[in-house]
Amino acid sequence: MPFIGPPVLSTRGWAGSAGELAKSATVSAYIAAASTVLSLVVGFAVAVYILAAPRMGRLVAGLSAATIPIPHLIGAGAMGLLLSDSGFLHRLLGMPAAFPALVGGPWWIAVISEYVWKESAFVALVVIGSMSRSMTGLCDSAATLGATAWQRIIHVVLPLSVPALAVSALIVFVYTFGAYESPWLLGPTSPEPLPVRAVRLFGSVDLDARPEAMATALVSVAASAAAILAGVGILRARRNVR
Repeated sequence: MPFIGPPVLSTRGWAGSAGELAKSATVSAYIAAASTVLSLVVGFAVAVYILAAPRMGRLVAGLSAATIPIPHLIGAGAMGLLLSDSGFLHRLLGMPAAFPALVGGPWWIAVISEYVWKESAFVALVVIGSMSRSMTGLCDSAATLGATAWQRIIHVVLPLSVPALAVSALIVFVYTFGAYESPWLLGPTSPEPLPVRAVRLFGSVDLDARPEAMATALVSVAASAAAILAGVGILRARRNVR
């Protein structure tokens, strides 16, 4: 859609920088996959602790619920103050100069940490909310039959949590794949994730970059839609098998 002249259908937006677009898609997929896996592990562990320890579990549940309304932009800023080279963690522990950079580093550690902090609380609350009331009885029955606490978690709690974990994983993956604030604030300047690249190109003074921005945004939307369709298909197949 040029500002002057008729619109022309072409692939220039993709062909102009196909290599950079592929790198951005790879970075976005890495951030989303790592954040999703870690969020599921931490969220499930938090949910198990809340269910196993009623008194302290209420406190942990309250703290988890309190993190959800915090905007990701504020969370990213707080994570930057905590993990940057001159941040609170560096001053507290006295990290050596050779310690790898957490903010702006090649492994996107600060970005993934911010997502795990926020999304693990979401996963924990979804898992707790989906638990059936019969779980306590099933755990008691398993304990009566001699199952240890670890066996009850693996053979009782985890199977009951699989549907909630699957839905949570789909939501977390799609969100972190297309989120902009944390990668822009905490990540390195190159390579760029898809949303950061799309916003930068769209705001460029060079109007010829607009097709590349649209192509980048469209790749992000298409990848998210593919993830949603794949996730829904897997959930339906699992339901049919059961």
